[in-house]
Amino acid sequence: MYLLKRLHLFKGLFFALLLLGGLMLVGTAGYMLIEKYNFLEALYMTVITVASVGFNEVKPLSNGGRIFTILLILINLGLFTYFITWLSRYFSDLELVKKFKRINMDNKIDHLNNHVIICGFGRNGKESAQILFNNKIPFVVVEEKKEPDTALGFEVKHYLKGDATKDEVLIEAGINKARALISSLPVDADNLFVVLSAKQLNPNITIISRASQDSSVNKLKIAGASNVIMPDKIGGAHMATLIMLPDVAELLSMMSTKNNTQFRVAELKATKTISLNDLDLWKKTNCTILGIKEGNNYIMNPPAAFQVHAALSIIVMGSDEQIEQAKEII
Repeated sequence: MYLLKRLHLFKGLFFALLLLGGLMLVGTAGYMLIEKYNFLEALYMTVITVASVGFNEVKPLSNGGRIFTILLILINLGLFTYFITWLSRYFSDLELVKKFKRINMDNKIDHLNNHVIICGFGRNGKESAQILFNNKIPFVVVEEKKEPDTALGFEVKHYLKGDATKDEVLIEAGINKARALISSLPVDADNLFVVLSAKQLNPNITIISRASQDSSVNKLKIAGASNVIMPDKIGGAHMATLIMLPDVAELLSMMSTKNNTQFRVAELKATKTISLNDLDLWKKTNCTILGIKEGNNYIMNPPAAFQVHAALSIIVMGSDEQIEQAKEII
């Protein structure tokens, strides 16, 4: 099944075989028309001519038959060279192994669901992949220029070499089943194109995009990006925070990146109307409520009388077991 879906990967070899088959048909038809051979005789003459094995002719050739044979031999010389070039590429240069590795990788990607697509594997893409790997979130890396470095320190299980600005590459990466996409390409225009394509292919996907210029932020958001990150600004702000509040900055960094079964931050959707005091998550689950998200606004350290309703998200901190208990209550 998957081999049939990936036949385009062998199009060069198939084209060479198609030309060879076409030459055999033309040669057989030519001998039948010019020399009045029957089908088997014409096929035999074509095969020994194309293969250059040097057996005797079926019957003495006429002048027209000799001219046709010369043309057949000359055409075959070029075709044979082309065919051998492709064969040597597939077997001597391990091209065939690469193709089957690509098919195997595509097969694995096809089985992914609710994963994250990372477009671009530079510094930002690698850092994103590291965090996702640490938190056991499946992801697919899409990179056009080079394959992942083997000395990354973590495993890239799903990798697709291609241009992320092309719809067919995003489809191969499973855009229709992905939960989110991170566009970390170095050029803002390319990120804008990826955001537009991704939003068109999957309107419900969450998109996080990188930007280098202030003028690109609004354009990326209008195109469909849920959030736009400017690494230089964030890096500068983080360095200043480390001077003013070093312990707080370190704690916040740990909370956002060092999730494990004993500690993580989660966003829980409320399903009923109730005050935080009556909800009493701390007493019932030991979860800590960090804030409330209402639309695009965040309410930090909400009071106990705050009324939670179904349109809100509650940001909590706790272990996996505590967060699962909180989900049932909320």
